[in-house]
Amino acid sequence: MTKVPKYWNKAKKYLSKRDKIISKLIKNYQGPSEVTLSTRRDIFFSLCKSIIGQQISVVAANSVFMRFKKKCKNKINAKTVSKLTFSQLKSCGMSRQKVIGIKSLAKEIINKQFNPKLIPKMNDEDAISYLSNLKQIGRWSAEMILLFTYNRSNIWPIQDIGLLRAISKNYNKKYFPPKKFVSLLQKKFTPYCSVATWYLWRSIDPEPIQY
Repeated sequence: MTKVPKYWNKAKKYLSKRDKIISKLIKNYQGPSEVTLSTRRDIFFSLCKSIIGQQISVVAANSVFMRFKKKCKNKINAKTVSKLTFSQLKSCGMSRQKVIGIKSLAKEIINKQFNPKLIPKMNDEDAISYLSNLKQIGRWSAEMILLFTYNRSNIWPIQDIGLLRAISKNYNKKYFPPKKFVSLLQKKFTPYCSVATWYLWRSIDPEPIQY
């Protein structure tokens, strides 16, 4: 894991001035043992974790991922995954579509059809579009990669159920919160939507999320 993003402390000060609720959440989770956004800088690992975690609970996703990790002999990379058979991957508890997605990802990285080195040079929307060309990777998964792998500062994943639940809870809005209100928050939190998202997530799940 790398150190806290350079913008983190500046973002906390900015958001605290902009919004009383976020200010309160930041105070609730700060201290000597404060956990912040971090990254492995390992996009293959993160993409595999994202694909595995789609449409299943966090507990189930962790269980499947641990079996996948064991099958890879703790070496989760394109070369290792390319050598595993379809049935070996499926035996980890993955659906057929998830196996296809992970096998396709490994192949595209080995063949250099997908080049992660291009992503840092792209703006957020171009990077989301590029990542979304991969099998089993839609906008939500691409946003998670930009947030957790690249630590982009202004990701506001409005398809994320956790974020929408947190907004409803903290701002006393019905679930789902109105789109107009979610857009208003985005404008208020820009250019540090990622940090606001992080603290909103923490308000409904004290266990920090990591991809």
